[in-house]
Amino acid sequence: MPGRSPDYGSGHMRTDPAQIVEEQEALRRIAMLVAGQATRSEVLGAIAEELYRLLGVESIRLLRYDTQRDGSPIATVVGAWGEDQVLVVGEQRPLGGDNVTTRVFETGRPATIEDYEAASGAIADRVREAPIRSAAAAPVLVDGRLWGVFVAAALGPGKLTADTAERLTRFTELMGMAIANTEARAQVARLAEEQAALRRVAVLVAQGVRPAEVFDAVIGEVAALLSAEHIALVRRSGPGEITILAGRGHDPELLRPGMRVAIDGDSVIARVLAAGRPARVEGYADRDGEIADLARRWDVEIGVGAPIVVDGALWGVIVISFSGHRPPAADAEARLAEFAELLGTAVANADTHDQLNASRARLLAAGDEARRRVVRDLHDGAQQRLVHTIVTLGMARRALRESRDGAEALLDEAIAQAEQATAELRELSHGILPTVLTRGGLRAAVDDLVTRLGLPVDLDVTDARVAAEIEASAYFVVAETLTNVVKHARAHRASVTAAVDGPTLRLEVRDDGVGGADPGGNGLVGLGDRVAALGGTLRIDSPAGAGTVVAVELPLPA
Repeated sequence: MPGRSPDYGSGHMRTDPAQIVEEQEALRRIAMLVAGQATRSEVLGAIAEELYRLLGVESIRLLRYDTQRDGSPIATVVGAWGEDQVLVVGEQRPLGGDNVTTRVFETGRPATIEDYEAASGAIADRVREAPIRSAAAAPVLVDGRLWGVFVAAALGPGKLTADTAERLTRFTELMGMAIANTEARAQVARLAEEQAALRRVAVLVAQGVRPAEVFDAVIGEVAALLSAEHIALVRRSGPGEITILAGRGHDPELLRPGMRVAIDGDSVIARVLAAGRPARVEGYADRDGEIADLARRWDVEIGVGAPIVVDGALWGVIVISFSGHRPPAADAEARLAEFAELLGTAVANADTHDQLNASRARLLAAGDEARRRVVRDLHDGAQQRLVHTIVTLGMARRALRESRDGAEALLDEAIAQAEQATAELRELSHGILPTVLTRGGLRAAVDDLVTRLGLPVDLDVTDARVAAEIEASAYFVVAETLTNVVKHARAHRASVTAAVDGPTLRLEVRDDGVGGADPGGNGLVGLGDRVAALGGTLRIDSPAGAGTVVAVELPLPA
């Protein structure tokens, strides 16, 4: 165990009057700074500087105790002064092991270590890089609770005297009120800034501006709130892939809106998407993947990301990045997470508006294309045959009038052309809306459909009749999905189930094929548009090598 010296409290040793005067002057300067509405970082940095001058040590650090989302304790550097470049402002380290920061957290009392060579834990490993050899620490209490710790350090073992430890403890006790006032004011200012930012974003959404403008405004607000060098708003667009919606601080040739990026390897975005909670990554030098490659090009050392949740589902990630010489604020991760939670509604509204417009455009385009296809098929098929029939009948009539041979053959040809035209019209109408569907309902139509597929399909389809538009949409979902199975899935078998469950028609098409279906493909997007137009939902589950499930829920009219 590292050498442990006695705990020091105020009054343990005789107090030098000159030291008292120095401390009072330092307190006066801090009080004036607080009264002058200085920022929290300015106040905390000034306190660290005053302690550095009072104690004559090589390093002063002010660390705040925080709790990660998983409940584990962590220390965040919020003030620093000295020549060493370890534990810089904004840096976070988990607590644990034997070091003065962890001792104070566990006991709530001052602590010293005379030789850090034998100390342990993540903080001790980082401290030895200075190389710091001895340290004294005193707890910071705010409103009666343990808020953080001041640490005074020296480069040589045993260089910190009992007098140094006592003065650190005494000054820290006097600084509690200044830190409390600064924290309270910073929290109020932060809430005001965030609410103002949210209002500006909400106004844009209410005005119906393009989603791209809303997304750009979102990252602009976050960049201003957290002083980020790089910032991006991304959305999960498929298995192992994200789409960039907006970004700032990046080279537009390397990263631009609409660009798709693989989320292979380790990155802050990959961690947020995998765990569904905020994450922080420090150092990209040894990390793999496309995102890590981009981070290295921009000299990014620290990435902080937070999930954006829409309607209870993980929608995307907002991520801020910093270079090594400009780390994020100590509370950047917590603030980003809080703001991301508040952004969910605005992002959802903008995205829903965008998807609705895109869906309407696709439906209109699909309707126009369907009409053109019907006209083309009529012109090239049945219409040509009917014209041929009319011409042939005219020739047969002339032959009969003139009592010439060949009239019977012409009549046979006309009948054949008319029958072929009838068959083509029947096939065309079947593609538009099968007669068996309108007469017999969904079950009869699906039964008829699978007899022409050449693929074994297990059916469990209700024979209950529902609204015509619901039956039609359900049929086309089944027809389109099974057509895709036959064309692309390399499946041996499929199944279709459909049941009325209260006010909902639940439909599922499942196959045992190769999986890997792209939800962004034209066919599946078209199905989604059709389902969404009726207020329903479409879910696609298609892991590679494990088949595909297309599940649809359609609300039934009252």
